[in-house]
Amino acid sequence: MFADKFFDDSGELAFDLFNLDGILGDKFLVNGTIQPFFQVQPRRYRFRLLDTGPSRFYSYFLTDPSNLSANNPFWVIANDGNLLPAPVQVSTVRIGPAERVDIIIDFSQFAGKSIFLENRLLQINGQGPVPPLGFTPGQVECSDTNGNVLSDIRPAGQGDLLLRFDVSSKPVKDNSLPPSKQTFYSLPSTNATPRITRTFKFDRLNGQWSVNGQFVDTDRSAFRFTVQQNSVENWLLTNLTGDWTHPIHIHLEEHQILSRNRMPNPLAAENSRKDVTQLHPNERVLLFFRFRDWLGRYPIHCHNVVHEDHAMMALWHVEPTGDNVFVP
Repeated sequence: MFADKFFDDSGELAFDLFNLDGILGDKFLVNGTIQPFFQVQPRRYRFRLLDTGPSRFYSYFLTDPSNLSANNPFWVIANDGNLLPAPVQVSTVRIGPAERVDIIIDFSQFAGKSIFLENRLLQINGQGPVPPLGFTPGQVECSDTNGNVLSDIRPAGQGDLLLRFDVSSKPVKDNSLPPSKQTFYSLPSTNATPRITRTFKFDRLNGQWSVNGQFVDTDRSAFRFTVQQNSVENWLLTNLTGDWTHPIHIHLEEHQILSRNRMPNPLAAENSRKDVTQLHPNERVLLFFRFRDWLGRYPIHCHNVVHEDHAMMALWHVEPTGDNVFVP
């Protein structure tokens, strides 16, 4: 569990109540410990990474201080609560507040060394990661040929050294199956015709955070829209600002990403059933939902906790009969 915290001169946890953009800390914690170390054997390990926020995004890299120019790949096998159809080999994986990924690291190549899990993503305030060089507001965010978002990435060793792995030099037996030889489960079909497509605009209004120009109504009986039980819907998440990134968390059913406006398909590591989706500047993301037999009240909200606490949330519910509110 990764978090960044700010401590005052007396060592007490501090929080800026007047900062409505997002809070960044000056110390990085892993499972509540500031920049710890972990002794591992030279074999494969599976780790579950959770960004607990409140506002920072992470791009995780494996960094070998003795060879900063090396590309040290690892495998992503799960995103949020579910396995991918098959492991994906990456050199980095990026997550925002409340997102989770499961990764496999093979430490056999680092026997006898100390290496770091490093965050190289540059973020200087609660708006989100710094855009790429040459990016201007109003421009669709850049991506490379693999669809990876190209926010400013710091050089190896110049990022945030979150966790040190001290790898034993003693060989050990590893009976786990290599990720390259594994497959898991196919994703559910998204071919069903949606009953309705709803559009959500995440924006700023008079210094507060809004969804479709409205603040959350804390009256639990006030709902923006009604989903029909046992139906299919598409939701279009839109972020028309050029300088904010929002991790959007949707309760109850998981979704699949159908498209982003800068590319036709989701990132390979996002090709799964998710409950949090990053909404980058000037981006539109289309989601597929299959609602089943659950009824009740649920929220959709930004999981930058400061944005969530300052009204960037909408309440909705599931009933036997749904409505036709296209822009809740």
